[in-house]
Amino acid sequence: MFQAIVVITGLIVFEVISSIDNAIVNAHVLKTLPHRFRKIFLFWGLLIAVFVVRGVLPFLIIWIANPVLSLPEVWQAAFSQGSEIEHYLEASKPLLLVGGGMYLFLVFLSWLFLEEKKYAFFVEHFIHRQGIWFYFLSSLFFTFIIYFCVKTNPLMALAAAIGTTAFFLTDGFKHNAESKEEELMHLKNLGAWSKILYLEVLDASFSIDGVIGAFAFTLSVPLILIGNGIGAFVVREFTIRGIDVIAKYAYLKNGAMYSIGMLGGLMIFESFGREFPFWLAPLNTVVLLLLFLGLSLREIRLTARS
Repeated sequence: MFQAIVVITGLIVFEVISSIDNAIVNAHVLKTLPHRFRKIFLFWGLLIAVFVVRGVLPFLIIWIANPVLSLPEVWQAAFSQGSEIEHYLEASKPLLLVGGGMYLFLVFLSWLFLEEKKYAFFVEHFIHRQGIWFYFLSSLFFTFIIYFCVKTNPLMALAAAIGTTAFFLTDGFKHNAESKEEELMHLKNLGAWSKILYLEVLDASFSIDGVIGAFAFTLSVPLILIGNGIGAFVVREFTIRGIDVIAKYAYLKNGAMYSIGMLGGLMIFESFGREFPFWLAPLNTVVLLLLFLGLSLREIRLTARS
């Protein structure tokens, strides 16, 4: 029970801080919609985000890693202790971890090298100025991981390639979404339903980070469903009530990205057989959140004084 509580707490914190950007985009676009359509998005968006995306995606990821199993068998294995097909899940663990780890670590590298940000440390500014090296380092890192995957298990190489492909697909969509945000806010001829549909698709793409990152905490699907579900609900509450307050904490996004990078690294190491205690991923997330929350509070105080 203690282990489950620690894991769920870490999942909730990770889901919240990794979804800050999503909540801010949602809040900005929702301000342009009539009140009735805001309520429609917040209600149906919560159902889709929790029960469809975060509810279905973990099973889908496990099924892709275990194509010999049917979806009912994946469901049975996820919720049954001591199942006869549980050994399939154990065998697929390195595939899940290396694919998810590649995805998350590339998300971190992309943010570090390419994304405009509030710099918490001088080195972030220096690295951002070297953004041209992102593609070289990403390719080198991918080749390095593939080399060791082929030596360990050729299927791991395929999983790493799938994780890398998933990153570039979702990253492209997110960058397009950022460029469309201003257009969505100012286009008068774009209907409310069109904006809601766009936000739902955008919400689903942002959800992928949280679901994949959840496998760094645990391979237990019930715990992932509980932790990510509660986290998604908290993010919706921020969207409704406190997004302007949350946006003032300038370095929370930095904390989320460093957490994603650390989790990606842990997943890759673990895929090659390195064992880590169950509390390491939750502790990493909480410590980074507190660190960058403290930096944000200091920034707020300095701004108030000036």
